[in-house]
Amino acid sequence: MNGRINDLTMDPSGFVLLADFVPQIVQEIRYYSTYNFIGDRIDGYEEPVALLTKEAARALKSVAGEMLVQGYRLKVFDAYRPACAVKQFVLWGIEDQDVRMKPYFYPALEKQALFAEGYIAKQSSHSRGSAVDLTLLDMKTGKELDMGSPFDLFSEASHPDYRGITEEQYENRMLLRRVMLRNGFAPINCEWWHFALKNEPYPDTYFNFPVSSEYLRR
Repeated sequence: MNGRINDLTMDPSGFVLLADFVPQIVQEIRYYSTYNFIGDRIDGYEEPVALLTKEAARALKSVAGEMLVQGYRLKVFDAYRPACAVKQFVLWGIEDQDVRMKPYFYPALEKQALFAEGYIAKQSSHSRGSAVDLTLLDMKTGKELDMGSPFDLFSEASHPDYRGITEEQYENRMLLRRVMLRNGFAPINCEWWHFALKNEPYPDTYFNFPVSSEYLRR
C-alpha cells in the first residue's frame, strides 16, 4: 500500500456480514457511535455492523460455538475498518488538538504517545479485514465479563498479561485468549480485546470500502 486512499482496494467480494455467519453475535460497533476515543462517528462507518473476510468469519463461528457451550456469547466492538478511518485516527493523533475523550480512553497518556505505545497504527490489520475487537458476554447475567479494563482504554492495564487486576479478571482474559488462539487467531501485546487471523487471506491488501451491508450486496 502506498498510503494514498484513492489507490486502496474497494472490492468487498471476499467479505461477509459477520451476523450472517454467527447469528448469536452481539454487536456494539463503537466507531459508528460517538462513544470512542475521538468522540465522533468515524469516517467510513455507515452502519453499525461487523464485516469480516469469509475466512475470519468462519473461524469466529467456531469460537462462538465453543463459547456458547460454556454459556457465553461473543460481543464485537470492531471488525473490518476502512483505511479512511485509520487515516482519521492518524490525523487526529498528529494534528488535532481535541482531547475531550482523554479522561475516558487515555487518561494517563498524551495523545501523541498513542502511536509509540502501539494503540494507533498508521496501517491497521483491521483494514485487511481479518482482525476483530471483542469480548465475552455471560448468558446468565446478560453482562460482559469483567476483563479488568474496558475496550479501548489505552493503558498498561489493557495489556493482556497485566497482573494488576484480580485473578478472576485475568482468567476472563485468558478464557477469551485461549479460545481465539485455538481457532487460528493471534493476539497483540497491548490490547486484550484485539485478535487477527493468522492465515489471513489478504496479508498485503488494505481495503477502503465503507462499513455497509448495502455495499456488500453490490
